[in-house]
Amino acid sequence: MACSKPTAAYCRVPAIPGKLVEPRKSLILALSLVLGGMLGIGIVLLRQYLHDGIRTAEELELLTGQTIIGQIPKMPIRRRNSLVNYLKDKPTSAGAEAIRNLRTSVLLSNIDNPPKIIMSTSSIPGEGKTTQAIALTHNLSGLDKKVLLIEGDIRRRTLSQYIPQTPPGNLVSVLTGDQSLGEAIISDDRLNADVLMGAKSNVNAADLFSSDKFHDFVENVRNIYDFVIIDTPPVLVVPDARIIAHHCDAVIYSVNWDRTGKSVVTDGLRQFSSVGVKVTGLVLSQIEARRMKRYGYGGKYGSYAQYGRGYYDA
Repeated sequence: MACSKPTAAYCRVPAIPGKLVEPRKSLILALSLVLGGMLGIGIVLLRQYLHDGIRTAEELELLTGQTIIGQIPKMPIRRRNSLVNYLKDKPTSAGAEAIRNLRTSVLLSNIDNPPKIIMSTSSIPGEGKTTQAIALTHNLSGLDKKVLLIEGDIRRRTLSQYIPQTPPGNLVSVLTGDQSLGEAIISDDRLNADVLMGAKSNVNAADLFSSDKFHDFVENVRNIYDFVIIDTPPVLVVPDARIIAHHCDAVIYSVNWDRTGKSVVTDGLRQFSSVGVKVTGLVLSQIEARRMKRYGYGGKYGSYAQYGRGYYDA
């Protein structure tokens, strides 16, 4: 329609509906989804590439060439002094069953001459070696055997956090002759075993364990007890474990699931082989069931744990 006014400002032209040309939202959305997916996959692959922990027994065996004699779940306890009560109250739990399997593997490691002096160690602190030493002591005592648990890690002395009784004596006082073994041990009713705590000493720990007195002490307890469990320091931290191992019949080497680096494990095992010590077997310890299942490796503490529902207490 023509405008009747002389000025175009007074003209009213009907608006024409607009059509979006740019940006092309559907294309941007599709590209965002593709790029976001590629970025997510890249991050996952990068994290997997940089991850240095060990998540399966097969992976650990392939790395070390050693026999895997146990897979132990992380014990569901809040405090260390609750460990013995948990093992006692939950004898058919996944943790207790795993320790029972470990016991069987250790005792069958030498059928003709079953080990009596058993050592528990690891590469670095925090890998569950003390927990396993206590749990194995409890399990062996359940066979109506006479068992002695020795705190060979006298530098950190963490055993008192699990067994809060005040000890009448300690390993150092026995080795120096200040006390007899009978005067120094704790007879723990919950553990159903004897316990010999460590103590701080002015004597260097490595020298103490290298002495003839320690050798004689080990031979003495070998004759008194059916089994002796020695909790030792980590092999990469101090030399004590390599020295004590020469007095033991079996060496259990713990590896913290998904945390201990591969090079740390191989370096620790190399320390033992350098002094002619043969490690009996490795234990993948402190396995977290939920995370293991999330990674697609099954639940509980083994690859076939999905078949174990109904067999284990909580």
